[in-house]
Amino acid sequence: MRIFHGFNSLPQFIRPVVTVGSYDGVHLGHRALIDRLVAEARTSGGESIVLTFEPHPRITLGRAEGLLLLTTLDEKVRLLETLGVDNVIVIPFDRTFSALSGEEFVREYLLRRLGARTLVVGYDHRFGHDRIGSDAIAGLGLRVVRVDECEVGGEHVSSTVIRRLIAEGRIAEAERLLGHPVSESVRRSCTPEKHVR
Repeated sequence: MRIFHGFNSLPQFIRPVVTVGSYDGVHLGHRALIDRLVAEARTSGGESIVLTFEPHPRITLGRAEGLLLLTTLDEKVRLLETLGVDNVIVIPFDRTFSALSGEEFVREYLLRRLGARTLVVGYDHRFGHDRIGSDAIAGLGLRVVRVDECEVGGEHVSSTVIRRLIAEGRIAEAERLLGHPVSESVRRSCTPEKHVR
């Protein structure tokens, strides 16, 4: 797997199939989406690309109070590699980047810089500060593949839900939704009494 930091000096990708997100935790919901990404790339003879953010957007936007990150960047990258991802691009998420509209991001970064042909998104994913949805993105020339919501035992799988379970000390339940053990650094940083969003 190749790792790139930013959009400078990128190679020319072969029929890129792309997804974009924080992917904090690389939990079972993320894994369903990544599995589809990798399958779409293999079917088309192309490359899978995960675009992720560093730091987490909530940190840049000043909304990180109580935010427990489930994975470090290195942990996230290692988990993505185990899922067969070909490329990871780490986007430096700063105020300038956060101000991009969804259309600007799709046109400038996904289409022009990456040459993306297919975008794989979650059922509720939105792009840019104006939060455009997948229908608008499809109108810009990308084939959009939507992946349905993931539930395990009737529980919606999300990073927010997993953070709440960890904060409540329900580690086994959190790990069931993660699909892998909670890291020791997360265990040490969170106690059942601590409120984490």
